Amino acid sequence: MILGRVQGSVVSTHKLESLVGYKLMVVQCIENRKLMDKFLIAVDGVGAGIGEDVIVTQGSSARMALKPDAPVDAVIVGILDEKQV
Repeated sequence: MILGRVQGSVVSTHKLESLVGYKLMVVQCIENRKLMDKFLIAVDGVGAGIGEDVIVTQGSSARMALKPDAPVDAVIVGILDEKQV
C-alpha cells in the first residue's frame, strides 16, 4: 500500500461503464514522511477530498476493491485520520 496526498482530480467524459460514478484523483506519494515528486491517478473508492492524506492500493488488489471488478491499477481505499510515528 502507498501513502499519498490528494492534490486534485481528473475529469474523464468517456470511461468504462464500471467506472461511471467514481472520481479519478491525482495523488502525490508520501515516503519517509515527505511528499515525493511522484504522482498517481487513482480511482476514489472512499470519497476523499483534495488535501487529504490517503491510503492507495495497486495491482490486483485495486481491481478487486471496486464492485464490480474494474480494470484499474490504483484505488484510494482509506482516508488517514491520524498518523503516529
